[in-house]
Amino acid sequence: MVVVLALNSGSSSLKYGLYAVGSEPVLLVGGTIETADDHARFFDTIETALTGWPTPTVIGHRIVHGGPHRDAHCRIDDAVMADLEAACAFAPLHGPASLALIRAAEARYPAIPQVACFDTAFHTGMPDIARTLPIPREYQATGVRRYGFHGLSCESIVRQLGDDRPDRLVIAHLGNGASVTAVRDGRSIDTSMGLTPSGGVMMATRTGDIDPGVLLYLAREAGLDGDALARLVDHGSGMAGVSDLSGDMRVLRTAGTPDADLALRMFERSVCKQVAAMIASLGGADMLVLTGGIGENDAPTSQAIRAGLAWVPGLDIRILPSQEDAQIARHAAVLA
Repeated sequence: MVVVLALNSGSSSLKYGLYAVGSEPVLLVGGTIETADDHARFFDTIETALTGWPTPTVIGHRIVHGGPHRDAHCRIDDAVMADLEAACAFAPLHGPASLALIRAAEARYPAIPQVACFDTAFHTGMPDIARTLPIPREYQATGVRRYGFHGLSCESIVRQLGDDRPDRLVIAHLGNGASVTAVRDGRSIDTSMGLTPSGGVMMATRTGDIDPGVLLYLAREAGLDGDALARLVDHGSGMAGVSDLSGDMRVLRTAGTPDADLALRMFERSVCKQVAAMIASLGGADMLVLTGGIGENDAPTSQAIRAGLAWVPGLDIRILPSQEDAQIARHAAVLA
């Protein structure tokens, strides 16, 4: 029996779970901590929660972006850490926080091995038509391509469906970050996020897909530099930017303002458009699974998506829980 401490660091929170892993992971205890910079406090909270439970034998981390050299889950060593440092350029919202968490875990549990579970791994085998971005070849050689994200969530959906998984499946992971993935025969063939987790669906604070000319215009006419554009794309846009209120779906649902309503309708339309794009990549679809915090819990969003995709013949729409942490536990147990 392997005991795994799974750490799922997202853009807005840290989820942790202690799993006993035999033939299947069994959650012993878990919780969520709102993201903060004090990683020592993270582990104070976690250690308090783990009191009386078995000591972990391995720690597994969700890593959003491993860069061009890491496309398979692996044990963390100095070489992996160097690649994760370099990969921060691709995921500035997530990379530095993950590195800090790994270092904090090593300081607290120096004798326990750590495993990196990459959100990009599920999308590694995408065909060239999906992974290649329409830019000069010289930049493609430096690792500028479509990577895809929320791979652990997609893995968990494919696993839950088991024999019920259709040949043509679309998975919409809808949360603070959101993406839509086309899955054929259990493998990713296309996905809405690209080089970074900022593209695709309009999100809580991220633009999603946007005319690149908008950024050129703001740089040229409004004088925004690279840092200002990065803040705009990742922190000041999406539903928060449109509503001028919040990117939190729960806040927007109760706000009652025209701008909040517009932000919600834009998000719902954005999801439907990306689902339609994935249906085109698959040549049709048999099932759409909604997952993630919004996909699982916000009924008006799921209703709007059902209405927006009513034109798709024979589309079975289901809601399933994202089980990223259990996937981390499975991979970490194998690699311990």
